[in-house]
Amino acid sequence: MVEGVSNRDLILVALRPGTSAILWLKASSNIETSKDLRKSQTHNQKTSQKATICKNRASDVKEPRNISNTIRKIFAKGEMMDKKNELVIERVFNAPINRVWKAWTDPKQIMKWWGPKNFTAPSCKIDLRVGGKYLYCMRGSPSPGAPAQDFWVTGTYHEIIPIKKLVCTDSFSDEHGNIVSAEKYGMKDFPLELEVTVTFEEINGKTKMTLRQVGIPTATVKEMTSGGWNESFDKLEASLKS
Repeated sequence: MVEGVSNRDLILVALRPGTSAILWLKASSNIETSKDLRKSQTHNQKTSQKATICKNRASDVKEPRNISNTIRKIFAKGEMMDKKNELVIERVFNAPINRVWKAWTDPKQIMKWWGPKNFTAPSCKIDLRVGGKYLYCMRGSPSPGAPAQDFWVTGTYHEIIPIKKLVCTDSFSDEHGNIVSAEKYGMKDFPLELEVTVTFEEINGKTKMTLRQVGIPTATVKEMTSGGWNESFDKLEASLKS
């Protein structure tokens, strides 16, 4: 089990669409776990040179049905640190490179695609210069049936090469752009700051976009973050067609 999460409501978080897309995935409430997985005692070495250890009985842990591979991994063994802690996503868009660049740097364009499906981006501010900051809001329901909630993220641009490259930090924030702990949005032990690099390459009239995000704390969060980004990029692709 994941520390601090109840059996009845296992909540997994995929952050901002990397960290801007916050998806709350709830496992079935009938998850049952055994607190104590037992091992048999070794045979008496005086009467037998062969010591055996019984495996944890599969019946001790009842796995819920219809759960994602991500939940299955956590349910089985918990978290392991991802040594590389870097997420890389490549997408090719059937659109000119100038337009894809604008989709990342024009607030009105970003508001069309930022966040996973069923989320909107009602606010976006950008000071596009090295040392400048951005402040985005993503709005959506954190769980089925729950009221919509605002999730704010901010960052500082470290490198800008027009039409080629963006490098910035990525942090949770309040509506004023003040960096806040991830605990404000229900997560523990998550770094205050990640780094995002986006590069753009023209290929036969299309645009290859590569996103790299560094600092993701675990393999599970990395997997879910990838899902959040890709849902956002599906929306980006649709916006480029309009």
